Amino acid sequence: MKVLVLCHPDIPGKAIQPFKKLISDVEWHTNLNFAEGVEAALIFGGDGTVHRNLSELSKYKIPTLVVPSGSGNDFAKAIGIGNATIALETWKRFCTKGENTREIDLGLVRSSTGSETLFCSVAAIGMDAEANRLANAMPSWLRRRGGYIVAALCALASFKVRKFNMMAEVPNKREEAAPRVERHLIRRSGFFAAVGQTQRYGGGLKIAPLAELTDGFLDLCFVGKMNKTKMLLALPSLYFGTHLRLAQVEHLRSSHLSVATEPPLKVYADGEYICQTPVEVMVQPGALRIIVPC
Repeated sequence: MKVLVLCHPDIPGKAIQPFKKLISDVEWHTNLNFAEGVEAALIFGGDGTVHRNLSELSKYKIPTLVVPSGSGNDFAKAIGIGNATIALETWKRFCTKGENTREIDLGLVRSSTGSETLFCSVAAIGMDAEANRLANAMPSWLRRRGGYIVAALCALASFKVRKFNMMAEVPNKREEAAPRVERHLIRRSGFFAAVGQTQRYGGGLKIAPLAELTDGFLDLCFVGKMNKTKMLLALPSLYFGTHLRLAQVEHLRSSHLSVATEPPLKVYADGEYICQTPVEVMVQPGALRIIVPC
């Protein structure tokens, strides 16, 4: 069996040993140059570590197990792996039967220059991207202990609403037998737009509470202009996904959307800087094969 091990630099070697002990006849590799022919991949890290390896993992459809070892671990939790103990049991089952895999969708961001970047969790544009930038500058121990909320508060204090011009392709629900794609336009000022393939980002904020891994859609959550005091009071609702009830929040599902802003804004995905607006964001159905608990 040929296994690829991809680790965040801060991961100690002892964290990997329990996984290696489960099978003896294994050819272990730690470099993506050996991706072709790999039968499984273990990722020790957080969302950023997963993000940086998505291109090769998707290209070769390598069954991938994420061992949550980062500051947020939102993607691992989205697929049912809340800690290393669950990950080890999941790996044991895969090594025994190899049946606990499934294909899930990914998102893709295409910049104005034509560059394309896959993401597994959420793409952020606007105030939440600024909060992401601030959080990334924090020490890891602070990020693990509510650092994103601290960063969000700092971003809210200084961020000014921007003009968003978005076009989303959405299904016409009135024609369930053969849904027809319609164009939905959003042209107004707001704080941010988050495009979720999974429900969470920022260490547990349910920005896209209705997102599903395999429905062939991305969930757009657009937070329009509102009083900053109201915005501040609404922040806790992100932990429960109840922010969708606010009149200033617009939610829709789309397979393809374009986002332009005035002025151009930074785009982050899975906690990593990608590019600036304008961008296209689209779903990639079944693009990643993951190893799951059941």
